[in-house]
Parts: sequence; C-alpha cells; structure tokens
Amino acid sequence: MKKYIVEAIGSFIFILTICCVVLGKVALAPLAIGSALMVMVYAGGHISGGHFNPAVTLAVWVRGKVNTADVPWYMLAQVIGGILAGLVSMFLTGSIGAPAVINVGPALVAEFIFTFALCYVVLHTATADDTAGNSYYGLAIGFTVLIGAFAVGGISGGMFNPAVAIGVSVARAAAWPNIWIYLLADFAGGAAAGFAFNYLNSGAKSE
Repeated sequence: MKKYIVEAIGSFIFILTICCVVLGKVALAPLAIGSALMVMVYAGGHISGGHFNPAVTLAVWVRGKVNTADVPWYMLAQVIGGILAGLVSMFLTGSIGAPAVINVGPALVAEFIFTFALCYVVLHTATADDTAGNSYYGLAIGFTVLIGAFAVGGISGGMFNPAVAIGVSVARAAAWPNIWIYLLADFAGGAAAGFAFNYLNSGAKSE
C-alpha cells in the first residue's frame, strides 16, 4: 500500500505543478516541470520506483522490474493523483484552461518519441544493473521531461504521460476529445522503450 500512496503523492505534486504553470502561463514552465519530476523521483524512488506515469509503469513492467499485480494499482494511483491535481490547480489559480488546437499527426509522433525517450532513460538509469545505486537518475529523468517540453510542447502539449494528460484535461487546459492521442502514443512509447531495453540489455537480470 505504501508504494501506491507514494505514486499518488508524487503524481499529484508533479501534475499540480504542470497544471499551475500552464494555467498561470508561467515563463520557462518546462524548468519547473522537469524540476518537479526530479525531486519527486528522488523523494519516492526508494519506495515505489518513482514512476508517476502509467507509460513508465508499462515500460518497467515490460522490463520485468514491477510485479504484474502492482501495475493496475500503480496506474490507478497515478491517475487519481492527476485528477486531484487538475481540480486543485483550478482552485489555486482561479483559472480554467483554454485548450490549444493541435495537429493530430505531429502530436502523435512527438508524444511517442519523447515518451519513448523518457521511459528509455528511466529504464537505463533507474533499473539497469550496471547503473544501480547511482545518484543522478532523478536528474536524468527530470531533464528528459524538460527537454521534451521545450522541444515539442508547442506541438503536442508535451504530456509524455497519460496521467498528466488526464490531469490537464480536468483543468480544461487540454481538450478531452484529444485524450486518445496521449493514451495511444504514450503507452506505445512506453512499451517500445521496454522492448528496446530488453533487446539492448539482453543479459540484464529481472525480478
């Protein structure tokens, strides 16, 4: 139960940061977003693995480093954190978002690429035997989201995380009819990263 609570707390703080900087139109928002993920990963990584993202949980499951029975509970905790974050952000800012118009094709590709990149970094820095015990994994993970948000935030919204997409949609900063884009592209990116890790690290141990 403790790991699910950690996933909910970390997802809430991370996604609340995203919603608040989006609703508040904060300059250099990706810096706050990447930093929020970094500190939550460092805070909760030793308890739950610090996923805070259903696509990451899927990637880690494909990798073999999370029990199958935990997967739906991890994802549920992350989504609950996202929903609460969307609601609280509207209360804190007094704002409701204005969904941006996105081009479906480029958004799908952008979300897939950078969700793959995020999960690829998570797997190699936080689950690989050769990098076990390192002190930089949270920084690497946070910076991956930062660069993705800077690179394609204007194309897809820079979600890279189905729970983020749900939270931002609750805050009405993303359009609900577009939620399928993030579910499809982000889960596909996570699964692809898991398979890529297994191929590139064929000698790595699984639980």
